[in-house]
Amino acid sequence: MTDARLTTGDLAPDFTLDDQDGQPVTLSSLRGSKVVLYFYPEAMTPGCTTEACDFRDNLNSFASAGIRVLGVSKDDVPKLKRFAERDRLNFTVLSDKELAVQQRYGVWGEKMLYGKIVIGSIRSTFVIGEDGRIERALYNVKATGHVARLRRELGLDA
Repeated sequence: MTDARLTTGDLAPDFTLDDQDGQPVTLSSLRGSKVVLYFYPEAMTPGCTTEACDFRDNLNSFASAGIRVLGVSKDDVPKLKRFAERDRLNFTVLSDKELAVQQRYGVWGEKMLYGKIVIGSIRSTFVIGEDGRIERALYNVKATGHVARLRRELGLDA
């Protein structure tokens, strides 16, 4: 299952995962920039596509505030490549096939899916400050409307 959930002020667990192009991305190498790290269950499913396209369509507001966006799922690199190309994603998506990062962030565990309890990725988002600490830990977010809420909370709606 999963480790305990992270809260504001916790040091974000470091990791290195391959992106959609097979290139390694290390979280700690992004220190000095704010990062939105979001976890989603599966590439190319309706909810995950909605969420990814929402981040894509709003990326300029994040980027102009100096915020990097990273998406993480259990999908392998070839599937992430197809996802990024199909939906013209303009941010990095990362492969966590071994689920190690999802477990460290407390996003792999029991959830409700179509009225049944299943084990899987819990849609969650973390805002990580320039110092590598968690500024916001949002678990069980909805795919629709989540990016707009995040933009409001981060003061990006000018």
